[in-house]
Amino acid sequence: MSKPLEGRLALVTGASRGIGNAVALALAEAGADIIAVARARSQGALEELDDKIRAMGRNCTIVPFDLRDFDAIDRLGASIYERWGKLDILVGNAAILGPISPLGHITPKDWIELLDINVTANWRLIRSLDPLLKLSKAGRAIFVTSGAAGGHYAHWGGYAVTKAALEELVMTYSAESRITGVKVNMVNPGPIRTSMRAKAVPGENPETLPTPDQIAPLFVELADPESEKSGERINFYDWAGIERA
Repeated sequence: MSKPLEGRLALVTGASRGIGNAVALALAEAGADIIAVARARSQGALEELDDKIRAMGRNCTIVPFDLRDFDAIDRLGASIYERWGKLDILVGNAAILGPISPLGHITPKDWIELLDINVTANWRLIRSLDPLLKLSKAGRAIFVTSGAAGGHYAHWGGYAVTKAALEELVMTYSAESRITGVKVNMVNPGPIRTSMRAKAVPGENPETLPTPDQIAPLFVELADPESEKSGERINFYDWAGIERA
């Protein structure tokens, strides 16, 4: 029996841990081959992911580099075209939290890093990989947003501003993709048991939160060639029927 993503190629950023790692494994389990992207310092975790995916009988290509190396994103797009001729699935998951502090206390260095990783890197991914998604019979792009966007929470400004900008970027990309076969959506995970969440809310009991494994099937659903969703912001808690505390 064929799997829903059999023969499809997926690129996942932030694949070394957390949601990105779980999504990469779930996409592979559903039949996809994976291009796993994460920072170079996470190469050990990427190699572990590679072992797990190959044990499933799928192919995995690990790409350890900093998403702030924007020229490397262009080179990656060219390499994908030369090797595979297309890309079927893009998961823009990588992000940083940045400092939880008043806006006036954020340093210019931290502000630029937030914008570079959370916004500009995703624009560069779209710029480099959209032509490859259009070469797929059913290109799918899924980006990870946050409830912080539009929440106006004190001390969360840096992260919230970049996620709000990401949402506008993604929704614009979705509008521009209507005449193509590319479907573009966002996932708002809500509180998930990740290291970023532990850093953001250190006093919270992680055992009360869903795990990355629980959210991964939502990405598989959106990556399915049969899915017609596009231009949507899907809240994981609503999709899974989880009551918020």
